[in-house]
This record gives sequence, C-alpha cells and structure tokens, in this order.
Amino acid sequence: MTTLSDCRALDAQDPLRALRDQFIVPADVLYLDGNSLGVMPKAAPARIAEVVTREWGEGLIRSWNTASWFDLPQRLGDKVARVIGAAPGEVVCTDSTSVNLYKVLFAALSQQKDSGRKLVVSERSNFPTDLYIAESLCRERGFTLKLIEAHELQGPDSVLTDEVAVLMLTHVNYRTGAMHDMKAITAAAHAVGALTVWDLAHSAGAVPVALNDADADYAIGCGYKYLNGGPGAPAFAWVHTKHAGQFEQPLSGWWGHAAPFEFTPHYRPAPGVGRYLCGTQPIIALAGLECGLDTVLAAESFNGDQGAMSALRTKSLALTDLFIRLVEERCAGHGLSLVTPRDHAQRGSQVCLSRKNPEDPQGGSGAYAIVQALIARGVIGDYRAGDSQMPDILRFGFTPLYIGFEDVWNSVEHLVQVLETGEWKREEFNRKNAVT
Repeated sequence: MTTLSDCRALDAQDPLRALRDQFIVPADVLYLDGNSLGVMPKAAPARIAEVVTREWGEGLIRSWNTASWFDLPQRLGDKVARVIGAAPGEVVCTDSTSVNLYKVLFAALSQQKDSGRKLVVSERSNFPTDLYIAESLCRERGFTLKLIEAHELQGPDSVLTDEVAVLMLTHVNYRTGAMHDMKAITAAAHAVGALTVWDLAHSAGAVPVALNDADADYAIGCGYKYLNGGPGAPAFAWVHTKHAGQFEQPLSGWWGHAAPFEFTPHYRPAPGVGRYLCGTQPIIALAGLECGLDTVLAAESFNGDQGAMSALRTKSLALTDLFIRLVEERCAGHGLSLVTPRDHAQRGSQVCLSRKNPEDPQGGSGAYAIVQALIARGVIGDYRAGDSQMPDILRFGFTPLYIGFEDVWNSVEHLVQVLETGEWKREEFNRKNAVT
C-alpha cells in the first residue's frame, strides 16, 4: 500500500517542485481543475497592472508602438509553438477557441469544396462547442456532420473513407482524458484524402504535441487551461505552412489584412497564419496569457533540448498513476470506476471516474454531490453530466507545474472521507449550481 510518507519522498525527489513558486495557490486549496481553469501566475497581477496603469494610462495609443502591443499575437504565438511542436511564425494567439475553430474549419472545407467529399467526421463525445460550430458550418456549406465513437477510426471497418472531407478531433477528450495518436490518425486521414482539424484545448501545456511531425493540417487551442492565461484568455490557431497562404479564413477583419494601416476598401490577406487574425486585439488579456505561457516554458530549464513538455509529461504521468492507484487502494467498495485509459500513450493529464451508486441501482450516481462535497473541503475538481450513452464523470486535472504528490494523497484522503461518511448526501451538495 502506498503511504503518505511515500508521497512526501516523491515530492522531495521532484526536480520540478520549484515551479510551484510561480503561482498563487491558496493555502487551503488542493486544486485539481487546471484542465478547466489554470491557477494564476504570481507575475500576472503586476504585469496586467503595468499594462493598465503605465502602457494604457500613460502611453495611451503610443503603446501600440512603444510597448510592442501590435505584434503580441505573433510573439505569443511563437511561445505557444514551443509547446505544440510548431515553428516560429506558424501560430497566432487571438480570439476564442470557438471562433478560431470556425476559421480553420471553414478554411479546410473551402479546400475540399470541389472534391466531391461531403462528410465532416467527429466524435460523439467531442466538446460540444466543436460540434455546434461544425454543425453550423456544415449546414451553411453543404456538408454533413457524422458523429462516431473513437474505436470507429481504426480497423477494417474504419469510417475514414473517400467520402470524408475533414476529420475534426480533440486530441485529449475533455470527458475521459483519453488521448488520440495524432500522427497515426492524421496519416490515416490523409491516406483517404481527408484533412485534419485538431482541438488542443486539453493538450497544450499538458502533453507533448508535435503538429509538424504529425503533418497535421489545422489546429486550435485554449489559453486558460494548462497554459494558465486567466479566465477567458485568448486562444490560438495554427495552420500548416502548406495551407496557411492559400486560403482565406471567413472573418476577414482589418487585423488580418496584409497592410492594416493602408485603410484600403478591399481585403488583401496577410501572408501565412497572420490572416487568421480578425479585429483589434485584447491587449490586457494577451498580457495575462503571456504570464501563463512563461510558467510553462520555465520547465524548459529542467529538460534542456527536450523542451518543457517532456519534463512536465514525466511528472504528469507519475501524478495520475499515483491518483489512480490510491483511489483503487483506498476507495474500493464505493462504486468508483476508472474511465481514463491506464495506458500512458492514451492518457492526457486528467483522471476521470464514474460511479455506480450501490444504494441506488436505478442510476443516481451521486457524482455531482461528491464533487460538491470535495469542493467544500477545498479539493477542487469538477463534474460532467452523462446521458443514456455516457456516465456522469468526476473529473480531476493534474497540472504538474503546481501539483505535488502529497497533494494527490491529501485529495484522495478527502475523497475517502466524503464517501465513507456519506457526507455527499447532504442537501446543499445535491443542489445544482449554474457552473458544474
């Protein structure tokens, strides 16, 4: 059996433990929800205040030049590129994940408009905004959205046929933490003439990503989860260089013009991925995102030429392995089942559990109330509702920048107490909040 002393020994040996000092982590909180909103970097309040009081307050409009506001989307994009296997000049930080997905999916469909292919394929369990955007674009552009299960991408009966125009997947599934083999799936899609669009919302800053090595076509991702950019932080867009200069995205705003300050009446797209910008950029939010990106890139110093993500990945797997082992050792008999894959090659940086309530064989899992009881104790994870085909999920994210091994032990200890005492049955934990 694993002990608390074992976990403390792992912390003592952890080469990344000093990275936690970059963050403001409340003393009474065990934060296992970085997969939904990352912890605030210590540098963020001062940097945002500098932008507001000095650059905006004193520099005013001059700061577009004197404070280098104008090139922030590209400069931050180059930092994102270092954690997603892209090259400098291939990424821009801008807009939201949903808006960027609209742009790149539109571009991919434009490439395929004369191919005779009419299917856009995605997983049924993909994040809903991806499906909503795809559904809308398919309706507008004359394509059909086909939803599948992950296993249908492989084997002799694979859905990847010459009818598929675009395969749109989230690299790490938000519900289960299951991770696709990006390189193999992209190759399979290309073999039948399909293009790939990858959502990296639960990958960037969490797992190693190699977009160029995988020969992916398009990718977008989130700035406020594992990249610690703050609530609603700008997202990012990446387009393979072979596509970037060929197709216009649909939101052809002035910031994506080849020469925005020529003020000409007709649109001329910027070269490369710069055309995926649209309107005036949110400078204060980008400043916060840069602080978050710097916390991830700080891990580079621990792994030399291998980059930040290799070092973070090693610790992430150790943390999630430990959590799985402790839950199975200490929570047996309480109906919990592991949803996340055990195989390291198929696991993101989260652990998801389902629950069959022994006291309610008709299906009431108690998952929501258990999560609420944990939050009341300062153990912050989250809950994702199921349906007739998917179970309710207790979801726990492990950001190796600021989570330690003793944190894992203490989180499971609280889970044990919530289950054994029946604390989760209290009325206040069973009332649904607006955000779950």
